[in-house]
Amino acid sequence: MKTLKQWLPGLVLVHLILVAAYLLARLGFVQHLGLGPLTVAIILGAVLGNLLPGRTHADTHAGVMLAQKQLLRWGVALYGLNLSLAQVIHVGPAALVIDVLMVVSTLLLGWWIGVRLLGMDEETAILTAAGSAICGAAAVVATESVLKAEQHKTAAAVGTVVLFGSLAMLVYPLIFHAWTINPGHFGIYAGSTVHEVAQVVAIGKTVGNQQMTNDAVIVKMIRVMLLAPFMLVLGALRRRRHPGGERQAALVPGFALAFIAIALIHPYLGLPEKLVELLKGFDTYMLAAAMAALGLGSTLSKLRMAGKDALVLASILFAYLILGGGLINTMINRVFA
Repeated sequence: MKTLKQWLPGLVLVHLILVAAYLLARLGFVQHLGLGPLTVAIILGAVLGNLLPGRTHADTHAGVMLAQKQLLRWGVALYGLNLSLAQVIHVGPAALVIDVLMVVSTLLLGWWIGVRLLGMDEETAILTAAGSAICGAAAVVATESVLKAEQHKTAAAVGTVVLFGSLAMLVYPLIFHAWTINPGHFGIYAGSTVHEVAQVVAIGKTVGNQQMTNDAVIVKMIRVMLLAPFMLVLGALRRRRHPGGERQAALVPGFALAFIAIALIHPYLGLPEKLVELLKGFDTYMLAAAMAALGLGSTLSKLRMAGKDALVLASILFAYLILGGGLINTMINRVFA
């Protein structure tokens, strides 16, 4: 009961933001802007999060963190109900090549710019680059487990993910509507360049093309899977530099494994269509709640923790993901056309 009492204030606040987001998303001018409930939820959360006094943040912290971490991961895992192995095959080999190129190039560029040009310490540069290159906050936390970095460095990298990942949810729908882009190609583009899985889902739902959303999430999950080999390489490099250090294991996030398992298994379970639709609706609710909670956590004080250099590096990588990612996507799609 004590834990429930700790969670309740934050969960109630998140739910109120969620209800307001769904109501606002139904207004004509909001629909005209192409903003879905997930995007509106994070905007409302960010505005409210910066207006609330510190005491309120303290009282709601436990529930907000539950929504940020657990609801987000459960929502992403349950999104596997929208996908299947046939759709993975449908995406094709081009998506895999694009993902590998984007992850490797973003990591190398982030390290080089951060360490060589900006003079950042190597740990902060790697943490920031990993968040941009692979899967946002999950990649930052996983990388921290290998580097054993100080907490403020991890917080700096996560702050950049929140800032630029949130910005991506506004920018990418504008890109889609501003240029005539094949929905399938745009799905691969978004999946291979946006920070967080939930942000990819939010962009897809804002654009309003289900097939594009499915392709984007599949491509993004392939990126998430690349977290495992990255951690293996990083751990090997760290052991070479620090031979006496403790050996670190590479782990794939559990929500990613659950996503894959649900996507592979559910088509063969014969679940009633009404039950599947109910679960999909519950999944959307959890994702929107996670977005509201992420918005509440995007306070100016936390973003200042990112520091000037981390923000500069993350902004450069964000521009590279959009522009360089667009170029790589165009080239590879032509090769495999």
